[in-house]
Amino acid sequence: MSDTVFTKIINREISADIVYEDDRALAFRDINPQAPTHILVIPKKTIPRLASAEDADQQLLGHLLLIVKKVAAQEGLDNGYRVVINNGAQGGQTVDHLHLHLLGGRSMEWPPG
Repeated sequence: MSDTVFTKIINREISADIVYEDDRALAFRDINPQAPTHILVIPKKTIPRLASAEDADQQLLGHLLLIVKKVAAQEGLDNGYRVVINNGAQGGQTVDHLHLHLLGGRSMEWPPG
């Protein structure tokens, strides 16, 4: 599998507005925000999509959700936020690297689309 734009951000080949990083994950502002706060949380391990995750990824997947919680607090999203994972082309996924969208700063509509 070739490097994705997210792999290039992890490797610092492409710059990004990084808001959180640890040894397993990275969070950065989306360049095409769909809400006043739109941050992507990605694992440093390449997992193409949620459907590709394996049992061995369980701790990493939980870690990503805890990062979302931490970044949401850091961003002051005290009134709520939405977390979205797109899976595959029909699910709206455009980059083949698992990523969680943290959206906040406005009221969210339902259904989302």
